[in-house]
Amino acid sequence: MSAAILKKIPLEMFWPTFDPFLFCAFHNDNYPQANGEMGPDAPLNNRPIGQDFSGIDGWRMYHGSKVPGFPAHPHRGFETVTIVNKGFVDHADSIGAAGRYGQGDTQWMTAGQGVQHSEMFPLLNETDRNPVELFQIWLNLPSKNKMVPPHFTMLWNEDTPVLTEKDAQGFETSVKVIAGPISGVQPAPCPPNSWAAEEQNHVAIWLVDLAEEAEWTLPAARAGLSRTLYFFEGDQVALDKETVSVDQAFVLKSDASMVLKNLGKAARFLLLQGRPINEHVEQHGPFVMNTRAELQQAFQDYQRTQFGGWPWPRHDQVHDKDKGRFAEHGQSNQGS
Repeated sequence: MSAAILKKIPLEMFWPTFDPFLFCAFHNDNYPQANGEMGPDAPLNNRPIGQDFSGIDGWRMYHGSKVPGFPAHPHRGFETVTIVNKGFVDHADSIGAAGRYGQGDTQWMTAGQGVQHSEMFPLLNETDRNPVELFQIWLNLPSKNKMVPPHFTMLWNEDTPVLTEKDAQGFETSVKVIAGPISGVQPAPCPPNSWAAEEQNHVAIWLVDLAEEAEWTLPAARAGLSRTLYFFEGDQVALDKETVSVDQAFVLKSDASMVLKNLGKAARFLLLQGRPINEHVEQHGPFVMNTRAELQQAFQDYQRTQFGGWPWPRHDQVHDKDKGRFAEHGQSNQGS
C-alpha cells in the first residue's frame, strides 16, 4: 500500500467522513423525462413514496411524493455544502430565501441557530432524461458558532475557480476549488462563521478530474488533518503506483503528497480535508450540538418556533418551471 494511504473504505450512497465533516451523501439518479409538474413521467405506485431510497430503475424519489427530493426539514448546529454536478435543486427556507441552482453550482448554508429548508430536484426536460448528480456534505460548526444566524452563500459555477494542469505528456487534470487554496488558486469566500473561514483550519473541498492517461500529484498539506479522497467515477488509477478501483475512499496521511495516474477512462474524485474540531458531538437527525442538554433544547426550540415557520405554499416547494438559476437571500443573510 502507498505510504500516503492509511485506510481504504468501499463507497455506497452515504460516504464515510471524519471530523470536521459529519456526513457526505452522493446522489446519482438518471431520472426519466419530466411530466408537467416537474416530476418523473413514470409510474410511482411501485415505490415506497416518502422513503424511496431503493434506486428502482436507476432513480429515487427520496422523501418527495410528486417531485424528487427533500421537503421542508430543520437543521441546527452545522453547515451543508451542496455541490450539484448535473441537474438542478430548488431551495426554499423558513426565513424567505429561495433559489434554483445546478449544472456545477454549489450552495453553502450555515444552519447555525436553526433553519428549515426544502431541497427538491425539479425535472425540467419533458422530452429526454433528467440526470441529477450531487454531493451533500455536512461540515460541523465549533461550539462558539453553533448558534450564529443562518447564512447562505451561492458559489455559481462560472465564479468557482478551477486549477488546470498538464503532465509531461500533455494530459490534463482539473481541480474545481470549492474550499481551500491549491497551487496559488484561491477559492471564493465561504460563509463568515464557517470552520472553513479560518485559514489555520486548512479546510479543502476539491473536485478532481483526471483525463485518460493523465498523471497528477496531490500536494502535501500540514500534518494532523483529516484528509479523505473519494474515487467515484472511472475504472482504475494508480495511487503512488498502487492500482486501485473505482468506488473506494482513501483516508490519507495529510502531510504526504501522492501521485495519481489514470489507468482507464476519465476519472473523478472528491477530496475533503480539514483540521479536526475535536469537540464532543451530540447528534440526533438534523441537529448537531455538543451536549445532550443542547440537543434537547434544539428540539424544544423547534417545537416552539419552527425556526421561523414555513412561508411557502408547499413543503416540497418548487419554483416556476421556466425560471433559470437564481438566488434570493433571506432576512438574516449578511452577504452573497
